[in-house]
Formats: sequence, C-alpha cells, structure tokens
Amino acid sequence: AQLVESGGGLVQAGGSLRLSCVASGFTVEKYPIGWFRQAPGKEREGLSCISSFDGATDYADSVKGRFTISRDNTRDTVYLQMNSLKSDDTAVYYCNSGRVVGQGTQVTVSS
Repeated sequence: AQLVESGGGLVQAGGSLRLSCVASGFTVEKYPIGWFRQAPGKEREGLSCISSFDGATDYADSVKGRFTISRDNTRDTVYLQMNSLKSDDTAVYYCNSGRVVGQGTQVTVSS
C-alpha cells in the first residue's frame, strides 16, 4: 500500500492550491484518509479527514472554511482544495491512511 501526494508549490497569500493524494495497493473508498502538515519548528497538525463509510468530513479549526477535502473513488484519489492561503499555511503536507503515509508535498505561501 502506498500514498503519493502532489500539487504543492509556491503561491502568494490569498491564493489557492489543490493537493492530490493517489493511493495504490488499496481502495480509498474503503479506508479513512486524512491530511496533516508539518512546518519547521512546529508540531504536526492534523487538518482534515474523510471517512470511508459515508464520506463524512472533518476539519481543524485553523483550516475550516478555507480547505475542502474530497475523494474520487474512480481514481483512488483524495484531494485537499486550499483557498485563501496564508503564510502560516507554509508546511510540508502529507496524506495518510492508518500507518500508510505519503512522502509529502511542500506548500510555500509568500506574504
């Protein structure tokens, strides 16, 4: 089982990015998938997750209303749409399902 993130990059404050998390070796529809981030000198922060059963979603307060998690079962891909980005959102973003964690994708927001 493997997860691969992509879609990170450099964006100005107020801009948007969409991160992708592609699963191989398992079906995203059957497992909860989450996104978290790690910034230098800061603790790991859980951002959002989507459940396997009914696709229910949950968000950290820091991103609620700005980030949206979604899932495309036909592509075994989970997305994280990030809008109204702030410099504080600069971090490496990871997706995970249980112990399976991707390699991360860097998001840098310039002010």
